[in-house]
Amino acid sequence: MITIIQRVTQSSVTVNRNTIGEIGHGIMALVAIEKEDTEHEADRLLERVLNYRIFTDENDRMNLSLRDTHGDLMLIPQFTLAADTEKGNRPSFTSAAPPEQAKKLFQYLTEKAKSHYHTVACGEFGADMQVALINDGPITFTLRTRPTHLLHRHHKVEL
Repeated sequence: MITIIQRVTQSSVTVNRNTIGEIGHGIMALVAIEKEDTEHEADRLLERVLNYRIFTDENDRMNLSLRDTHGDLMLIPQFTLAADTEKGNRPSFTSAAPPEQAKKLFQYLTEKAKSHYHTVACGEFGADMQVALINDGPITFTLRTRPTHLLHRHHKVEL
């Protein structure tokens, strides 16, 4: 799974001119699901998002997590993050999960988030959404969780 997290002072998501979710101070996360992803990767991603230290402490250092600050969380499905953009002028979506699998995992992620965290808003899978946010900082990070069996493929061995 891939996510772009942004520290925000506010964020909202609209579908067909209706606001379906909004948050105040917290994290807005764009989430992409890849073919190899399972509930295990969703669990790991949620823990990372909730515990990633991107909020400042009393010394103005990024030492506090969303949990520490009791901020809000917004999850937005964003399959285009899974695009392969390495070559050519058109993105390839071969690594993105098929819609049925992605929808099921995004629903799992949002249900888990709502059952483990106090304020969670969500976008609508497959909908044409308009997402508004005020990025605080700006602070933006990419987080990725890979299935365990794929981790070894991406490490280089130095001799």
